[in-house]
Amino acid sequence: MARAKKETALTPEEQLQAALVPDWEWPYKLPENWCWVYAPHIFDIEYGKGLPTKQLSDTGYPVFGANGQIGFYSEYMYKEPQALMSCRGAYSGTMNKSLPYSYVTSNSLIISSPRGLMGTDCIYYLFSALNVSELISGTAQPQVTVQAFDGFPIPLSPLAEQQRIVDCIESLFAKLDESKEKAQAVLDSFETRKAAILHKAFTGELTKKWRKSANTRWVYKKIKDCCKLGSGGTPSRKVPDFYKGDIPWIKTGEIEWNDIYDTEEKITQSAIDNSSARCYKPGVVLVAMYGMGVTRGKASILRVQAATNQAVCVLEPQSALLYNRYLLYYFMRNYWDIREKAVGGNQLNLSLTIIKELNIEIPPIDEQVEIVQILDDLFAKEQQTKEAAEAVLDQIDLMKKSILARAFRGELGTNDPSEESAVELLKQLI
Repeated sequence: MARAKKETALTPEEQLQAALVPDWEWPYKLPENWCWVYAPHIFDIEYGKGLPTKQLSDTGYPVFGANGQIGFYSEYMYKEPQALMSCRGAYSGTMNKSLPYSYVTSNSLIISSPRGLMGTDCIYYLFSALNVSELISGTAQPQVTVQAFDGFPIPLSPLAEQQRIVDCIESLFAKLDESKEKAQAVLDSFETRKAAILHKAFTGELTKKWRKSANTRWVYKKIKDCCKLGSGGTPSRKVPDFYKGDIPWIKTGEIEWNDIYDTEEKITQSAIDNSSARCYKPGVVLVAMYGMGVTRGKASILRVQAATNQAVCVLEPQSALLYNRYLLYYFMRNYWDIREKAVGGNQLNLSLTIIKELNIEIPPIDEQVEIVQILDDLFAKEQQTKEAAEAVLDQIDLMKKSILARAFRGELGTNDPSEESAVELLKQLI
C-alpha cells in the first residue's frame, strides 16, 4: 500500500482511497454495501505491557497472555473487555477476549477501533474468521508484529450489520455449545462407565443370570499360583546390528490395553543370545512395570512370538485355570490400585515380586469366557458411543469455523442491502 504523502497531508478523498483496498486485491467479493479496508485505517493495534511471570499471583485482576488468562495481578490496564491477538509463540494469531478490569501482557496485541468503526465482539469474531497466517513471521519463534497489519485487508460492513452478525454468531454458537456440552459429558463419563462395568464383571453381577443355569464357584488365588512369570532385557545399544533383525521386541510404551502383533523395534537372535531378552509365545499377557505417567500398570496380550525389555512383566496363565483376556480385564479393573503398589526412589516401578503377590478372583473358565464376551460387547458399544461423541465435537468445531467464514462474507442472511454503505461510514470518520 503506497503512501506518497503523509496521511495528515492527504485530502479526505485521498485518505479514503488510501484506506480502501482496490478491487483487484479483494480476497473475495462482498455485499454491495460492504467494503474492503486496510486494517490500520480501522484499528489501533498495540502491544500489552511487559510483566515478569514472578509478579503473577492467585488474586487480583485477570492477566492475559499468549494463551488466554494466565494468572492475576494487583493492577489493571483496562476497564472494558478488549479483543486480543496472541503475538508470540505457538499460539500466534489466535484470538482471546479479556475480562473487564484486566491486564494484558506483551505477549498479546490489543486490537481496538476507537473511531467506532467496529465493536470489540465483532473484532474478536472477525479475526477468528480471517486467515491470519500471513501475519505470522518466524519459524523457531512465531510472532505477529504491529507492522504486519500494514496492507492487511479487512471486510467492513455497516454498523447495524456488524451487530446483527455478532448476535447471529452468538445465537448459533450457543446452540452448538449446548450440543458440545452433551457430547463432552459423554466423553467425560467414559472412564466412569468402564469402571462400573468392570466392577460388575469382577463381583459376578454381569454373569448373575448366566450362573442360574450353572453350578459355579469363584476362588481367590495369587497371580503366582495361576501364572508363570517372566521378564526380558535390553540388548546392548553399542551393537547396532542387534537391532536389525526380525524378532519383535516390546517396550512398555507399546502396551496399551491392546493386542500386540508388531513392534517399533526388532532384534536379532544374536541380540537375544547376548542379553537377558528372551522370546515368548503368543497368548501371554504383558504388563508394563515402569513409567511415571499412565504407562505403568497397563496390560496387553501378545499375539505373535516376541521378546520384551526388562520393564515388561510377562504372565503365562495356566490354560485350565485362567483365560488370558480375563486376566487382561483384571489388570484393567485394578489399574489404579496396582499402580499404587509401585516402589522406588526417583521413579516408582512395579516388579515381578509385587505382581506375583496380587490377588485375583477366579470363576471357572467357562464363566470367564462368558464375562469376557459380555465385556467385549459392552466395551465395543461404549467405544462406538465415544467415537460418535468425538465426531460430534469435531463437527461442532468445523461448523463454528464455517459460521465465522460465512459471517464475514455476508452469507448469514443478516445483511440489509438498503442500509447505507460502509464506505459512507468510513467517509464520515476520515
